[in-house]
Amino acid sequence: MMDTPKYKRVLVKLSGEALMAGGSEIIDKNFLRTICGTIKQCVDMGTQVAIVVGAGNIWRGRQGEGMDRTRADHMGMLATVINCLAIQDMLENIGAPARVMTAIEMKAFAEPYIRNKAISHLEHGKVVIFGCGIGSPFFSTDTAAVLRGAEIGAEIVLLAKNVDGVYTADPKKDPSAKKIPSIDYIDILKNELKVLDFTATSFSMENKIPILLFGLDDPDNIIRAVCGEKIGTIVGGEK
Repeated sequence: MMDTPKYKRVLVKLSGEALMAGGSEIIDKNFLRTICGTIKQCVDMGTQVAIVVGAGNIWRGRQGEGMDRTRADHMGMLATVINCLAIQDMLENIGAPARVMTAIEMKAFAEPYIRNKAISHLEHGKVVIFGCGIGSPFFSTDTAAVLRGAEIGAEIVLLAKNVDGVYTADPKKDPSAKKIPSIDYIDILKNELKVLDFTATSFSMENKIPILLFGLDDPDNIIRAVCGEKIGTIVGGEK
C-alpha cells in the first residue's frame, strides 16, 4: 500500500450502517477504532480530512412511514450527531484532535458550522466532522457530503459505503455483474443507478467534484483512496 498522499484535502463520507460492521450493535467500537486509526494515518501523512457521516445504523427518514416527512428527517439529522460524537471521541482517544460542527446549532456539545472556521480547523491538523446533513429536510447525507466538500475546497469526495463500487447490475442478484472502474455523472442519472443520491450526483456534476465510491469492509481503503490507488469506482474523475 502506498504511503504518499495524492490529495491535500478530502471529504470522507462514512455510511452510518457500515459502522455496525454487520453486527447488532448500533456502533461496533472495534471497527470504529480501526476506521479512526486509518483516518489518523491520513492526517499524519499530511492530508486534511473532513467527515460527513450518515445515520442508517440508528434512523433513516423512510423509517418514519406515516410521520410528517420533515419531522422524520429531523430525527435523522439528530441521529447523525450521535455518530459524529462517537467518531470524535474515538479519534481523540487515539490522539487525533477532532471537532464536530453541526448545521443546526447544538452549542452545548458541538460547534455551529461556519465554513471559514472549519477550514481553519483543517489547516491546524484537526479532523472536522459535519453533523445534521445540510440542516434541511429532504436532502440526504450524500448531498451534504458533496456540498460540504465544495464549500471547504476538498479535491475529492470519498464515499465509503457497504458496496465496493458501481456494478453493471446488482451483484447480489446477478453473479455475472461486473464492477465499473469509472463512470460519468450523467450515466448515473440516465440509468437511475441507486449507488449515489440523484441530488448529490447533479450537484457534483455541476460543480465538477470527483467522487470515489468504494467499500468500507477494509478500512485501509480510506488510505488507499487518499494515496490515489485504483479502487472502487470514480465518478466524474480521471478515467
